[in-house]
Amino acid sequence: MFCHHGQMLQRIAAIAVPGLSIFELAVACEVFGIDRSDTGGPSFDFTVCSPQTGIVASKPGGPDVVVDHGLEATRTADAVIMTAYAASARPVPGPVLDALREAHARGAWIVAICSGAFALADAGLLDGRSCTTHWMYTDQLAAAAPLARVCPDELYVEDSRIITSAGTSAGIDACLYLVRRELGPAAAAQIARRMVVPPHRDGGQAQYIERPLPVGADSLAGLLDWMLENLDTELTVPELARRALMSERTFARRFRAATGTTPAAWVARQRLLRAQELLEGSTLSVEEVAARSGFGTAAVLRHHFTRSLATTPLAYRRRFHTPPVPAK
Repeated sequence: MFCHHGQMLQRIAAIAVPGLSIFELAVACEVFGIDRSDTGGPSFDFTVCSPQTGIVASKPGGPDVVVDHGLEATRTADAVIMTAYAASARPVPGPVLDALREAHARGAWIVAICSGAFALADAGLLDGRSCTTHWMYTDQLAAAAPLARVCPDELYVEDSRIITSAGTSAGIDACLYLVRRELGPAAAAQIARRMVVPPHRDGGQAQYIERPLPVGADSLAGLLDWMLENLDTELTVPELARRALMSERTFARRFRAATGTTPAAWVARQRLLRAQELLEGSTLSVEEVAARSGFGTAAVLRHHFTRSLATTPLAYRRRFHTPPVPAK
């Protein structure tokens, strides 16, 4: 079992209901159902469960699934995953809503992939919280959960141990986020590497709504690489636009089209990731980490850690630091 100091993430229960989406169920199985300890990755106690055992019908066009476990599997799970289903076709059975409420009340993580968010809405778990779902259904989710704050542009949203995600591959992002929160970036990176997917994607759903490739997206690849190599320098829009041979306005527009976010937000995210790497794998002081990651001072680094990760750099290091292996 892959572990770090702090809370364990071991038992995972994925709920399948009639009308289920095969891909989204497979996402949960791929992230949590494979033992990756042979390559230094984590392994989990993963169970697929349903209100009634036996054959669970999928959406039209997909294969049915045989489920051997009932909802009692959710009672001891560290995380309960509500997989996607044809939410508009039929309501979720009442026992599923009860299982979701009980799991959240005792402190388990709740993850909804795509339309699984509608089950959380029916259970009342989204009231007063931020959430998301597939961009085609965010208006419907807002109607189903009028007390929730629906974020239509996000790939996934976490609020009070409830994670909701957009459609299809965004479920991978959400599941990897949970692994990263509980077991650290190294564990998430191990899983992502085996799945041949990025451990973290920047931007949001907005970049996928328009089908044509944004003009100039490819032309920014070299600049993005340069930015990653120079995170410890001042990366201003005027300087970046000059390097891209664009006006500032054109650069800002094309950067958002290509990445789904602003230059400032992208840089802040990359600096945070760099700081996490340094805290995990080096013995540099917090001041040195702040300087090398581009935050400048320890105070600024602490501010970003508190805002984005709800922890401090020192607490993060205590939980996730891995001493280097001595050379033989």
